[in-house]
Amino acid sequence: MPITLLGAAEIRALAASLDVTPTKKLGQNFVHDANTVRRIVQIADVHADDHVVEIGPGLGSLTLAVLETGARVTAVEIDHRLAARLAQTAAAHGVPDGRLSVIDADAMKVDALPGDPTVLVANLPYNVSVPVLLHFLETFPHLQRGVVMVQAEVGERLAASPGSKVYGSPSAKAGWYGRWRLAGSVSRQVFWPVPNVDSVLVAFERHAQVRADEQLRRRTFAVIDAAFGQRRKMLRQALSGVLGGSAAAAAEVLEGAGVDPTARGEQLSIDDYRRIAQAL
Repeated sequence: MPITLLGAAEIRALAASLDVTPTKKLGQNFVHDANTVRRIVQIADVHADDHVVEIGPGLGSLTLAVLETGARVTAVEIDHRLAARLAQTAAAHGVPDGRLSVIDADAMKVDALPGDPTVLVANLPYNVSVPVLLHFLETFPHLQRGVVMVQAEVGERLAASPGSKVYGSPSAKAGWYGRWRLAGSVSRQVFWPVPNVDSVLVAFERHAQVRADEQLRRRTFAVIDAAFGQRRKMLRQALSGVLGGSAAAAAEVLEGAGVDPTARGEQLSIDDYRRIAQAL
């Protein structure tokens, strides 16, 4: 029996049967377009021998598209009603036993995933997308690649390069873990309810050499936070609090790291920030 996907009418019927009214608080905008979910799976390069973790499966649209490839899925869902129903939906759409496991939990509090999945897919709401992504990349080093659907503003920040107007703290921190790129836009009309913001797909690949030094990561992220906390200031001023207590002391550390003390935070790459942290 081939696996079938959810359509718009079935998504509304499922939500009604569960007494689920999509909420802004949980960022619930359910995808009902088969082409969109299959496109995400294709960009994520999901194959039958992959183990995928999906954050926020909702009613199961993207989940079924991943399972359609033959891959295994571990789904993390914060809404208890949706988490309880997902396995039943999968079975009704032809998914064999043992291919889907569901974790009923807040993704920000998940610290263990069965089977060490290597691919991540998600449709993430605006207010938690960056913290959730950084938490998963920090906590699960076995995640090697993935695709996330996020609000356009968030996606552009994640994929931004140094010097860009939208390059910021999320851009630099995401760069610690891997390479990020915009992988296409998504029509508002593929969601129910229709959101009032545009969405994009962002793809990532983890660096081949993962920097496993947790102390260095923490120091690097502290420097990034300080730099973008006062992004209008030169680095020797913005970083004075974390690099010795004065602009002169900060300038000395920056010069030792090969970074111009008069530069600003948005001009630095993650490698620049790492060198500053190493010079502390």
